[in-house]
Amino acid sequence: MRMAPIAKKLQELLGKPVLTANDCVGEEVKKIVAGMKDGDVLLLENVRFHPEEEENDPEFSKKLAELCDIYVNDAFGTAHRAHASTEGVAKFVKQAAAGFLMEKEIKFLGMILQNPEKPILAIIGGAKISSKIDLLNNLLNKVDNLIIGGGMAYTFMKAQNKNIGKSLVELDKVETAKDILEKAKARGVNIYLPIDHIVASKKDNPQDVEGVNDIPENMIAFDIGQKTIAEFEKVVKASKTIFWNGPLGLFEVNSFAAGTIAIAKAIANSGNVSVVGGGDSVSAIKKAGVTAKMTHISTGGGASLEFIEGKELPGIAALTNK
Repeated sequence: MRMAPIAKKLQELLGKPVLTANDCVGEEVKKIVAGMKDGDVLLLENVRFHPEEEENDPEFSKKLAELCDIYVNDAFGTAHRAHASTEGVAKFVKQAAAGFLMEKEIKFLGMILQNPEKPILAIIGGAKISSKIDLLNNLLNKVDNLIIGGGMAYTFMKAQNKNIGKSLVELDKVETAKDILEKAKARGVNIYLPIDHIVASKKDNPQDVEGVNDIPENMIAFDIGQKTIAEFEKVVKASKTIFWNGPLGLFEVNSFAAGTIAIAKAIANSGNVSVVGGGDSVSAIKKAGVTAKMTHISTGGGASLEFIEGKELPGIAALTNK
């Protein structure tokens, strides 16, 4: 993606001219920088046109660093990547600082891990447990209650020998689910799984949607039912801090969106500190119309997950002033 359209929009937002360059490094760019006056703004060309960017090449990083006195990283969404523009460049400047957005992300996501007001609840949804094993294991050391929904819930139900019909399941992760359930019990963490379901025989243009307590053998569960919504709402209201990542059903299809929307509204109206991980969760709260009521909505899907997993993010670790 070329940066020309971004330059045009930035110029509108700033109400002043924005200089542009045909590259992000090189003699031409150096000349433009040398001719800049106080208050001038220069937008460099996309660093991704250089393979050295994703390779985190030291020489390329040095060339970027030569263009500035102070480096500010405000791109939390890429902080989990050790690239030249997010990690490498910081090694070659005297001061590398966090921007306002980065600072906010560190504050609220860090609060979940370090100093949350209790009781703390994590709501984890989405399709597969395989992408959230590290997240779940780390949360077991932090939370008092854990709600598991979405497609991944049925792998946990399978681990409890419950009927899941033709619902999504990762058979190779059933033992992992059992292990997580056992760890939660040992650590005194309450895990909540769906107790009733919205099912259909197919997700596209479903004609046989119904609510059930037990999933029939020929049906697929696509959303949580009314009893589950009521139970989850009680847990939400009893919490003080909530971290949410992942929808509780196939919310993109209106027939299966009620559960996710209901819980989004419950979180928004609870008055609790609410931190929403990136990705589909953001789309879900937009659909529920409660974006403005959430305490913090993370701009980074993968970055926010890795942060909550307890991993060190290269783009943050490289900063001299966070």
